[in-house]
Amino acid sequence: MVERIENQGEEMAIIIRSNYSEEGIHFLTPDNYSQQLAYMHHKAGHQIIPHFHNMVSRTVHYTQEVLVIRKGRVKVNFYNTDKEGVADTILNAGDVILLCSGGHGFEILEETEMIEIKQGPYVGGNDKTRFIPKGK
Repeated sequence: MVERIENQGEEMAIIIRSNYSEEGIHFLTPDNYSQQLAYMHHKAGHQIIPHFHNMVSRTVHYTQEVLVIRKGRVKVNFYNTDKEGVADTILNAGDVILLCSGGHGFEILEETEMIEIKQGPYVGGNDKTRFIPKGK
């Protein structure tokens, strides 16, 4: 299954649950997202035509990141621009999440291994703003 976390019409996250399965190629993000997320399922013998990716200049205004949960359980808390909690969800082994917008924090519920994928290059302290959520 694919889940979308939204707040006031703004997409905050797209989650591909470990049990999701649909044949073919399914792009889950609109073309204007700086990080593209697709699900692909092909039968044995299918071929993807060899290709190169062309050098194309792109402008990235803020970082979107993908997390792949390899092992464990993680609670993701979502925050609006006023630093208020607006939603949360639990990710399990095999789940994939694209963090599209807003703030987020993580509570590790079980020993967890995850892979993070995001745009680079990393710009150090200018890359993120840490905050204390309102009401905590």
